[in-house]
Amino acid sequence: MAATATLSKEERLVAHNAAIAAADKDPSLSPETGKPVSKSTLFRFGAGFLVFGILWMSGLGIVSSVLLPEHYKAIEGADPEALVGIVNSFTAVVSLVSNLLFGNFSDRSRSRFGRRTPWIVFGAFLGGVTLFLTGTTHNAVLLTIFYCACMFGLNCMIAPLVAILSDRVPSGVRGTMSAFYGAGSTIGTMIGALFITNLIPGFAVAGVLMFLGGVVAVIIMPREQSADYLPKEESSVKDILVSFRPPKFSTAHDFYKAFAGRFCMLVSYQMINVYQLYIIQNYIGQSVKQSAVTISVVSSIIMVVSLVGSFISGPVSDLIGRRKVPVIVASVLFAVGIAMPWIFPSSMGMYLFAGIAGLGYAVYSAVDQALLVDVLPNKEEAGKDLGILNLATTLGQMCGPIIMSAIVVNAGYTFAFPVSIALAVIGCFFIQIIKGVK
Repeated sequence: MAATATLSKEERLVAHNAAIAAADKDPSLSPETGKPVSKSTLFRFGAGFLVFGILWMSGLGIVSSVLLPEHYKAIEGADPEALVGIVNSFTAVVSLVSNLLFGNFSDRSRSRFGRRTPWIVFGAFLGGVTLFLTGTTHNAVLLTIFYCACMFGLNCMIAPLVAILSDRVPSGVRGTMSAFYGAGSTIGTMIGALFITNLIPGFAVAGVLMFLGGVVAVIIMPREQSADYLPKEESSVKDILVSFRPPKFSTAHDFYKAFAGRFCMLVSYQMINVYQLYIIQNYIGQSVKQSAVTISVVSSIIMVVSLVGSFISGPVSDLIGRRKVPVIVASVLFAVGIAMPWIFPSSMGMYLFAGIAGLGYAVYSAVDQALLVDVLPNKEEAGKDLGILNLATTLGQMCGPIIMSAIVVNAGYTFAFPVSIALAVIGCFFIQIIKGVK
């Protein structure tokens, strides 16, 4: 860093381009420096991704999977199951826009604190405050506004931080780093179950966790270099609008196959994940207190298999040099897991779902981000292109609850499970036909 600081901006730009070229040829080199990365530096990246994933996913999971569905019941004149679909539709549209927006803006940033860091910190503050405020109102419109603002802040963190995988992490260890990021995806539901009868403290805990996610991750990771040497982008309205243009389909087939596969998987996942509490209460037939116990056990099982699946599949993917195989296996496991509560509508069915589908989704989450980085057509636009790929997540989050809500309201839960299974299988097919990644 000290040696780099003595160079002119022009020399630093040349070094930057040389580092990217070297890293493209050698998977052990850093795209940031063009040199091998020490074990201590890799540890800090891994710890940063792990803490970020655990904290923001736990904060959001506390609310989305447990507290918010229970909170909807206190809103007069609203059908809670229908309200889930409505609110998630609005928040997903916001996420759709903000993910692409902040990924692109971070690509274009030239701050002395780096391209990604300022956005991550700002997003942590906005997301944490508004997540707490979501639980303080019983007005459906105001609740939706707060939750939308939270998604705005969340994506302000996620889009730039995930781009760090492309900017600063050697391609040979991206599977492992992606595994660290995905390891915290289920802890929030278990914590949320502790607050199911005392919601406001739960929303406060959730807001604090989301805020700490971005801030602590930035502190743990090696400091991002200043981006003041990069060429400034044109800032006219036309140039900014053009910068949002997605890659050409004719030259980025794998990019769009990955998009389709991720979208189908996320729709399948969100159909069941968002409705866990209602499945236990309305499909299986448990009371609020019984469901709190069941969902706590489900979350404990998912947490254990998630940790095992995440920390094994990521390094294994790096070791064998393959991304598609773990993702395909994960999709099949998730489809089998969804079938368990459908066939066995009981606590045991939910526990089997947690063990099988939880393992599948952990493996998927561990390797998926690395696969997305591997199909990027232009590393210099990683933030924007990853933002486009992550739109698949956002669209999945939007469509999953809408589809589930429509099926449940009109046909019941029995018809929802096979639809979710079919989507997981379709997602698996799209990943299978990717050609540029093993």
